[in-house]
Amino acid sequence: MAIAADSTAEQAPNPAPHEPSDEPRKAPDQPDRGEDNGADLDEEEDVAEELDGPAAYKEKVKAVFRRLHAEPVGIRVHDVIIRGNFKTRGSLIEAEVADLLRSAGTVQGLVRASSHANALLRRLDVFDSVSITLDAGPPEFPGTANVTIQVVEAARPYNRGIFFFPKKEVISWPVEGWFMLKNLFGYGDMWDVSGEYGWDQSSKIDIGVYLPRLKSIPTPLTARASILSEDWLKFSSYKERLLGLKFGLLSTWHHNLSYDLAWRTLTDPSQMASESIRRQLGHNLLSALSYAYKIDKRDSEFRPTKGYAFVSTSQVGGLWKNGLRFFRQEFDVRGAVPFGFCNAALNAGISAGVILPLGRRFMELSSPVPDRFYLGGLSSPVCSLGVISSLLGFKTRGVGPSEPRRSVPGESVTVDAAASTGRDYLGGDLAVSAFADLSFDLPLELFRENGIHGHAFLCAGNLAKLSEGEFKNFSFPEFRRTFRSSAGVGIVFPTSLFRMELNYCHILKKHEHDHGKSGIQFSFSLE
Repeated sequence: MAIAADSTAEQAPNPAPHEPSDEPRKAPDQPDRGEDNGADLDEEEDVAEELDGPAAYKEKVKAVFRRLHAEPVGIRVHDVIIRGNFKTRGSLIEAEVADLLRSAGTVQGLVRASSHANALLRRLDVFDSVSITLDAGPPEFPGTANVTIQVVEAARPYNRGIFFFPKKEVISWPVEGWFMLKNLFGYGDMWDVSGEYGWDQSSKIDIGVYLPRLKSIPTPLTARASILSEDWLKFSSYKERLLGLKFGLLSTWHHNLSYDLAWRTLTDPSQMASESIRRQLGHNLLSALSYAYKIDKRDSEFRPTKGYAFVSTSQVGGLWKNGLRFFRQEFDVRGAVPFGFCNAALNAGISAGVILPLGRRFMELSSPVPDRFYLGGLSSPVCSLGVISSLLGFKTRGVGPSEPRRSVPGESVTVDAAASTGRDYLGGDLAVSAFADLSFDLPLELFRENGIHGHAFLCAGNLAKLSEGEFKNFSFPEFRRTFRSSAGVGIVFPTSLFRMELNYCHILKKHEHDHGKSGIQFSFSLE
């Protein structure tokens, strides 16, 4: 009897189907029907033999399963056989699952280990299908099993795509494209290149490689090189240019460790930046180590109806001499509770973050403007796990501390300056945001079949500056009193690329220089 674990079926122990043979089935007490015995069975005996064979086989299977349910059955893996890997290295497959399979000491444990191994191999994303079959070991080694891993390598070893996606403003839809090669050298390696270009002349080019395993290192490794050009003139009077490298050092279900090394340049072509922005213009070296811990027990990332999630992200900058020195910490916790009618569920979450410069008299120093926290924009708070940014109804970088831009007498006003609010938004060293979102099915069956649903939401958040001696003016009662908030209702349209929301937002509370207003707003989040 063989037990199979297949990627296209439920991962449960099932007996392998009885394979038909061209030869007539032989009953246990009947002699061989060869030319030597000269005995021919009549037609009735043949029919009885065909009927008795499957019945006896089924009875044996039932007996085996009764024993498996009654008590643990000891077993040892004798051999792991890999088939179908014409390009993928066998050493990669063995490194992923061999120890897991050999650690099983019972039949029940081996079935569970096979199911887990199947999931690990499918997660490599280089196989179209994976099946694992358990067979009895050699007769001379009783109590053993052979594990056969049958893989079908991906018929199309590449992915590509191109689409438009709004990032900052509804009217700015940058075009994004990517191309990925899978398993180029047979080590499960992923090579990709991606690019992005916006109508505001912002651009980004990324080249990266992903290795699921390198020799004896059990964790995946990644490396990325990127060139970034970001235009923040409209919001904060500077343009950012960045040439950087990013290395993924540790990646597991809950832990992620990475290192960033980048050369960053801030410029002000408009020459109208506020004093705080002008002090940060020029070249800087970013050398930072980041660690993230994540737990996500929700049933969906884009429409959770139950479960909870928690993310903690820590970043330390200044590992190299003369680099930007700071410490950045974020927390995000949220949960979902079902109501039991109309597929309704309440999602609620709270996020908090702080960034502090490092060095002597650090509270008198300034934190890097691009690394501060900003509120506002188009992202849905439900889908922005681990990111402090969403505050529906407010524009991108439209909340928090700001300074008036300087005026240059006798010079013409640029288009960007004319379109701006006349102030630079500086971001915050301390940020807190919270949301509550009630989702529910709409009455039309067409909407329910396509995942289109309604929601009502409430958002709140605030920013405060602590660096450059501003901590002396900070007080928690004032911070609570100056919270911005908004509420609204909308319809959610899920697509294959992103989640789109059409919302009516009503500003409940804002301050003099905040950039937000009540009305219709589109919100987007990547799927």
